[in-house]
Amino acid sequence: MNAKVTDDLHEGVIQWHQGGLSKQIALAVRMSLVMLVLCGIIYTGSVTMVAQTLFPFQSTGSVIDHNGKPVGSKLIGQLFQSADYFHGRPSAVGYDPKSTGGSNLAPSNLKLRAEVEQRSLAIQTSDHVTASQIPVDLLAASGSGVDPDISPAAALLQVDRVAAQRHLSVNAVKKLVDQHIEHPQWAIFGQARVNVLMLNLALETLSDINNTQSK
Repeated sequence: MNAKVTDDLHEGVIQWHQGGLSKQIALAVRMSLVMLVLCGIIYTGSVTMVAQTLFPFQSTGSVIDHNGKPVGSKLIGQLFQSADYFHGRPSAVGYDPKSTGGSNLAPSNLKLRAEVEQRSLAIQTSDHVTASQIPVDLLAASGSGVDPDISPAAALLQVDRVAAQRHLSVNAVKKLVDQHIEHPQWAIFGQARVNVLMLNLALETLSDINNTQSK
């Protein structure tokens, strides 16, 4: 085989490889565009429309309106500090839903121990209880930092304070707590809990009714 034939064959092989590579690149680009449209637009759009049709409240973030204004989400805890409201769980992230997480501190950590002791003393002072009476969920931050619920025991512990601050009867406030206890789903999954935001909104309504009747 002379040199010219060899060169021609070599050039042909190079052209064949280049042509095959170009086809592969073009195929990959087309496949990427097809999957982008299918998964990024059609699928997500379809799922969103189905969710908004079947679950309009949940699909938009479970946002709660009060007097025509959004006041928060049923799924995200927020800070209540005033003595005339029920307080939720502590948060290691300042109740920021964009930065969820716990403190990741061990029970033996001195900083964590000091924080828990400080919370315990504050609750003992505000609610006139002993340290042993305080449920752990009022002392320890949740793993997410935005837990919207507290235990029924944690809510009932605060009844006397809230009732006194709002000039309501203890029985009326306790009944309100009982009405807002959510039991385990299907009596199996989860624990009994009270949504703090929903309870405080109901408390506002109860106070408004009481103030109207007092006039």
